[in-house]
Amino acid sequence: MKQYSEACDENKTAILDVIRDEFSACCQVLEIGSGTGQHAVYFSGKMPHLSWQTSDRECNHASINAWRIESCLDNVRPPLALDVTHDPWPETGYDGIFSANTTHIMAWPDVEEMFSGIGKVLESGGVFCLYGPFNYQGRFTSASNERFEYWLKDRDPLSGLRHFEDLDELARMNGLTLKADHEMPVNNRLLVWVKE
Repeated sequence: MKQYSEACDENKTAILDVIRDEFSACCQVLEIGSGTGQHAVYFSGKMPHLSWQTSDRECNHASINAWRIESCLDNVRPPLALDVTHDPWPETGYDGIFSANTTHIMAWPDVEEMFSGIGKVLESGGVFCLYGPFNYQGRFTSASNERFEYWLKDRDPLSGLRHFEDLDELARMNGLTLKADHEMPVNNRLLVWVKE
């Protein structure tokens, strides 16, 4: 069943403007949390040099496949079953990894597992791009992000906006070095790490 996310349509162009450069030397990209499948199809169509491997929990595979099949793009791969805490991570290495709006809907131990998995499957010199809203120095960057935090906590007390400093520490623990921190529309950021 094909699902639609308005947020994906709203942020896709701004994200593409950044990842087109960050992934310019990459060939194999793993997307963690492909969701509806919209990002995968849009980015793959704009970056035909990439093989874009979708992944998510199995409950989202029908929508990902619907978008993928409708696109007729041969560089979008069928989704892998990947719940970062339960499913096995791919054995194949990737020189690029992308994830959007995932860390704030996960419990913190799941975020730790995600970074651990990324550290294992990202090849040396590979790039990890993470998009979403983040806090800095323990503070919200906007009133809208603070309201979003309350909404998240009401939905799931274990979720919430993550602190940039905590994420960067997790990255370093798993062999990743911060390359860039891009300001994005609507109080979001796009963080870029490189595997040492």
